[in-house]
Amino acid sequence: MKKRFHSEFVPAIGTLLLTITGCSTEKAAEKPNVILILADDMGYSDLGCFGSEIQTPNLDRLASQGIRMTQFYNASRSCPTRASLLTGLYQHQAGVGDMVNDRGYPAYQGYLNDKCVTLAEALKLAGYNTYMSGKWHVGKREGVHPLDRGFDRFFGLIDGGGSYFRRIAYRPNTPVPLWTNEREEYFPPDSGFYLTDAITDHALEYIREGVGQQKPFFLYLAFTAPHWPLHALPEDIERYRGKYMSGWDELREERYARMLKMGIIDTSMKLTPRDERVREWESVPDDKKQLWDLRMAVYAAMIDRMDQNIGRVVNSLAEAGELDKTLIIFLSDNGGCHESTKGQAAFLKVTGETGTPDSFDAYEYPWANASNTPFRMFKHWVHEGGISTPFIAFYPQMIKEGSISTQTGHIIDIMPTLVDVAGGKYPEELRGNDIPPMEGTSLLPVFRGKTLKRKVPLFWEHEGNRAVRDGDWKLVSAYDYSKKQFKSWELYNIKTDRSELKDLSEEFPEQKEKMIMQFNIWSERAGVVPKEILDKK
Repeated sequence: MKKRFHSEFVPAIGTLLLTITGCSTEKAAEKPNVILILADDMGYSDLGCFGSEIQTPNLDRLASQGIRMTQFYNASRSCPTRASLLTGLYQHQAGVGDMVNDRGYPAYQGYLNDKCVTLAEALKLAGYNTYMSGKWHVGKREGVHPLDRGFDRFFGLIDGGGSYFRRIAYRPNTPVPLWTNEREEYFPPDSGFYLTDAITDHALEYIREGVGQQKPFFLYLAFTAPHWPLHALPEDIERYRGKYMSGWDELREERYARMLKMGIIDTSMKLTPRDERVREWESVPDDKKQLWDLRMAVYAAMIDRMDQNIGRVVNSLAEAGELDKTLIIFLSDNGGCHESTKGQAAFLKVTGETGTPDSFDAYEYPWANASNTPFRMFKHWVHEGGISTPFIAFYPQMIKEGSISTQTGHIIDIMPTLVDVAGGKYPEELRGNDIPPMEGTSLLPVFRGKTLKRKVPLFWEHEGNRAVRDGDWKLVSAYDYSKKQFKSWELYNIKTDRSELKDLSEEFPEQKEKMIMQFNIWSERAGVVPKEILDKK
């Protein structure tokens, strides 16, 4: 049986997506190339194929010819997600329990430890060349950079981020070096540099190198977009100016309706009320509405530019005859980000118009609430709005075109999936250290249209925010940072109430207690230190 890719052309910075023909639906005899794409601070509904008005034709194309998983989870924030994604372990097991901070415990040392294996190390053992372009953010100290953890080539940031136009960080007079392998690079102001484009430029260089080798390649493409500061190119911003003057209330309703129509959600998932920290759009003064429109327009432009660059990657594979031989996975590291860059002493004080190199702005609670439609809460928390990500996988030799799966997936599943598709073997020992077994489950059954047989619950813990997902049940608790105490556990049936609107903890006390016990057993095994103890250190 032959499978023909759709022939519509999608612009992607001066190139066109080529038509690919003759792709077998049977499992490839060859090991596929693998490209793992991670967005930064992008919400659940921010892609066109997940209900957004933002133009993402290249990701939409991959989704229409691949699979969308609508119940896929990250770890709610940058460092924990990256640590878990890269190792197939929970972030505490990998040593990154609280970002890149050393809190004095093994699970909180602030960088990947020697008792974990990265995707690059595992796939190198399976015969792959390994490349990374983008944001590392799982260890700043020497000896734990990408080249130390299995990557053959690296371009990008070791730390969390900064300006998209200049190599400055969040703080005044603090340069952010970009690394090419082990050499620091700096780009002068006004050089035409834009970080999202630069990350892709190096990725394309690595793809060209990988295609020329006898081995398959693995590329970890970790964009910083659309993480603040809100910086975008003028031509991209212009496409969205004025489109958000109807406000966040209407935008949430519009996205919700499209998601229902697409089958991303069903009617059991109600649209959550506007977050209590967000005012009604109609009550916003007219002069402020212009600024809020601009903020969201710049955010949309950043995602648009990221999609354009993903189009460049897809085109490069197509031109080399490698697209049908490549597994491409896309997801985000956490939900929409509520954080403000204003009024914080540590951040840059600049007054340029939002979006320009002399600005330093974010889209804050109101638009983050829209990004996470239909859910509540944000990055950092482990309610659905903080941990739900759009997930796309494309691999025509295995995945049925246009599939949508409601099966549950988690970033710990990426390691077993890639080891599985690569025909590799996860090591029990590396560099003289015993390696704990993978925590997740291979997603290949889902990709083949079969049922995933997950044997154990999924768990979350980040700075006091805790959760367990066991089948259709979810137990979750937010941490109250003002009172420095845990909030009560809440219990939800995700099958009938994924929006987490009706707490069932009093109706099903035995289920609640069972899952609390599951969390306690896991947290001890994973090395989680209770927040009140951690804060006393």
